[in-house]
Amino acid sequence: MAAAGRGKGYLTLTAAALAKSPSLSPQLAAPIRGRPKKCLVYPHAPKTSHLSRSVLRWLQGLDLSFFPRNINRDFSNGFLIAEIFSIYFPWELELSSFENGTSLKVKLDNWAQLEKFLARKKFKLPKELIHGTIHCKAGVPEILIEEVYTLLTHREIKSIQDDFVNFTDYSYQMHLPLVSRSTASKSIKDNIRLSELLSNPNMLNNELKAEFLILLHMLQRKLGRKLNPEWFDVKPTVGEVTLNHLPAQASGNRYNSKVTRGRVAPVLRKF
Repeated sequence: MAAAGRGKGYLTLTAAALAKSPSLSPQLAAPIRGRPKKCLVYPHAPKTSHLSRSVLRWLQGLDLSFFPRNINRDFSNGFLIAEIFSIYFPWELELSSFENGTSLKVKLDNWAQLEKFLARKKFKLPKELIHGTIHCKAGVPEILIEEVYTLLTHREIKSIQDDFVNFTDYSYQMHLPLVSRSTASKSIKDNIRLSELLSNPNMLNNELKAEFLILLHMLQRKLGRKLNPEWFDVKPTVGEVTLNHLPAQASGNRYNSKVTRGRVAPVLRKF
């Protein structure tokens, strides 16, 4: 009984202290009157994105369910692309039939529905861009988004026409120092995704992809040796040394020869 009395007294003192202290009073728990205003705050675009400012402003003005922070990951399942088309065609495309997941099955199902919708509306998106977006190829989702922007707004973007689409990391590797570039096995691992092997288990097709990557890696190494001969200690051949020490002029009894760097053109002398 004594403990119960002390407990009641403690609760009474605590309630009195809360009532007197404005800092401890539960003012934040008061109900909000009126309908709260809708305020959408989008984060900044990712630094790795190569989208133009006009496309980023267009995406921010669409009031999407979530803003893409990772372009390669967030657009790979096709959910955001379907949401963009559903904003422009709300009566022809139902967003409820699409799932925002990360599995390969979800990605293939979403893009299959999108391809049917695009064929029905006679919109043309290259299958190479769709394939590269599904498998998170570097730089491909940005080009796909710009293509969608052009289809829906009828505004041309210069990067779509001028950029060379390469579905490998060749351009990225060429900007790296020689010691930081990938080996042949690392290049195959980085450029052939597991999802590609699962979606297309054709061995011949995958072997051709691997052979192409190995050939590209060999060309990259040859180009590196040409541009940096001192690094690889490349010595000039006998032919290259000879071309560097050609005589300036040659004469003969019957034939004269015109000597240029890299070739010798005989000239017949008139009698």
